[in-house]
Amino acid sequence: MRKIMFTAVMLVAATISTATFAQEKTIVQTAIDAGNFKTLVTAVKAAGLVDTLNGHTEFTVFAPTDAAFAKVDPATLQSLLKPENKSQLAQVLTYHVLSGSVMARDAYDLNAAPTVNGQRLNLDFRGDALQVGDAQIVVTDIPCSNGVIHVIDTVLIPEFKTIPATAQAAGQFNTLVAAVGAAGLAEVLGSEGPFTVFAPTDEAFSNLPSGTVETLLKPENKQDLINILKYHVIAGKVYASDAVKAGKASTLLGRSVDIGLMASGITINNAQVVAKNIDTTNGVIHVIDAVLIPGVMSRTAAMNVLASAISEGAPVYNEGNHGKCCKLYMDAMESIVGAGVESTDDQTMEMVSATLRMAERTHDTTERAWVLRRGMDSLYGSLSEARVMKPQFRK
Repeated sequence: MRKIMFTAVMLVAATISTATFAQEKTIVQTAIDAGNFKTLVTAVKAAGLVDTLNGHTEFTVFAPTDAAFAKVDPATLQSLLKPENKSQLAQVLTYHVLSGSVMARDAYDLNAAPTVNGQRLNLDFRGDALQVGDAQIVVTDIPCSNGVIHVIDTVLIPEFKTIPATAQAAGQFNTLVAAVGAAGLAEVLGSEGPFTVFAPTDEAFSNLPSGTVETLLKPENKQDLINILKYHVIAGKVYASDAVKAGKASTLLGRSVDIGLMASGITINNAQVVAKNIDTTNGVIHVIDAVLIPGVMSRTAAMNVLASAISEGAPVYNEGNHGKCCKLYMDAMESIVGAGVESTDDQTMEMVSATLRMAERTHDTTERAWVLRRGMDSLYGSLSEARVMKPQFRK
């Protein structure tokens, strides 16, 4: 196989004089000179990407040959080349492009890579049959002045549906789709985003106590439904491997979910991820087998958490260990945000989240401790409707 690959590289190099000569030419110029990328070059011109791929920025291009384009339905290809479909064509082409120059040897340990399109491509460079998405790489490492070309035998097609449209088309998220519609969140989840959605299947919803779904879908319970659905959504595009590394993630509800890796696979709180990394035009979907229900603390429990953290943190601060004090305060506030507090208004919870955001931006541990402490005092006052007597720091 390696001998075949070497021969193929030499054949392509021969069509463009020499490999050294090819390095003096851009990606587009190299493709034109090779002679077997006529359709690709036509598409690049139609999509208005010539200047981009001729520029100084380095790219890696998985280039489908004319034979690869011949596999595409002629009507579909002609439609993509029409001026009115220029944007869609650009999405298809940029799905074949990675930022930077990635040689085959550098991709050996990669399982996937983000494309210029914004979606990911699965990679398999470990065996003799090198794969990218559904295509086989037939020639690797054609050097260009602004990057590298890898030749593939199949045109790669990205996902063109939004999160709601993808869920609806799948057929196993009918209850979720109905709930998103009833909550008035379809427009939000269909917007540019991006979002990460932990999507419970119909079976997951059916496992809730009898009557739960019907009750949540009633107009008078709309806010409860919104809160549950927001607890399944993260701002940004977070793929499974990154989610596991993070260990937890803050949802649109403002409360965190725990992300773990067990022998059985990835878990989100007590739910199992049964399918991961489903790309959409505005985010990614991970399918889960249980509905996530945001738990809440009682006001008393939340006040106890705050009082305990202050009681332990103030002496630590006074001893000069400001970093440890910050951790105690951060852990307390994060635990409250993660759980939520019963009958607490959104403004109060947003104040807690704002305190945490400010603390994360404050690099000086002394000032960070005070930022957190002031937020904790305000929260305690909101919960108890009376200011707590605070132990004094020595300054």
